[in-house]
This record gives sequence, C-alpha cells and structure tokens, in this order.
Amino acid sequence: MAGEQAGRAKSAAEEEATPSNFAIYRAGGTTPEIQLTIALILVARRWRALLDERLRPIEQSSARMEAMSAIMNAPGPNAQIDIAKRLRIEGPTMTRMVDALSTDGLVERQQSPHDRRTNFLTVTQQGEEVLERIFAITQPLRARLLAGLSEEQVRQMNELLGLLLARLDEGLPEEGTAG
Repeated sequence: MAGEQAGRAKSAAEEEATPSNFAIYRAGGTTPEIQLTIALILVARRWRALLDERLRPIEQSSARMEAMSAIMNAPGPNAQIDIAKRLRIEGPTMTRMVDALSTDGLVERQQSPHDRRTNFLTVTQQGEEVLERIFAITQPLRARLLAGLSEEQVRQMNELLGLLLARLDEGLPEEGTAG
C-alpha cells in the first residue's frame, strides 16, 4: 500500500512538473496534438471557403452541395431528420436549407404516409443537373488538393478522420472505451 501511494505521489509530482498545453501555448509553444486540431479546423474552413468562392458564380455553396449530396446518396427513403443527423446539423438548420433548395426546385419534400411530421426528401432532376455542375467545379479542386498523395495515404487519412469523427459523435468517451 505504501508503494502504491508513493507511485501515485510520483505521478502527481510528474504531472505538476509537466506544463499544461495552455502553459505551453501561452509561452508561444505548441504540441503535435494542438497543431493537429488547429490544422483540422483550418483545412476544413479553408476548403469550404474555396468551394463557396468557386460555386458562387452558379449561385451555389458548399452547404447546398453537402445537403443535396447527402439526400441523393442516403439509403432508402430519405427522412429530413436523418439527413440532418448525417450532416451533423440541427433540424432547424436543415429545414432552412431544404426550404431554400425546394424554392429553387432542387429538392422535393414528400410527407410520410405514416407520420405527417416526417418529410422524405428527394433531389429533383434539376437538382441533379445542378449537383453535376457543382461536381464539375469541385472535382479538379479536390484532385489538386490531394495531388501527390497515394491511394494508401488517402485511405489512411479517411480511416483516421473516421475514427476522430466517431469519437466526436460519441461525445468523446473516456479513455479506453472507444476505438
């Protein structure tokens, strides 16, 4: 028991001697973990901004592209709430997006015959044509972004980002309880 307490005391002393991430950052330093999380934010933010800039001339955006793509690729009947969950956005945000897409004739809502509170979504023919134009713009950008990366590197990045996303979706479970 005395050995256990000494081990715990040593760990606590070692922890006190190790500066916190904030102390490191405040002093102008960083850690690989801080760099990674900042890079994830900046890459996502810059990618969306670039897409929005390139899609603006055809009156589209990355958010509209994401919504229509999710609706088109969802399995089975596409309940609006399920699409919102898939995009990891709130229901009211999805409702506003679908309202705009529907007004533009790109998406249709169909009320569920079993639950009038549920809307099923489909991309219209016009929506598919717009989405095809969007992909024609984004495909070369994606190719340039990923140029020089091997298929294996892309696969590994997908795997790692999938793991991080799953942990975030789970609410960052305690250590040792998830992937």
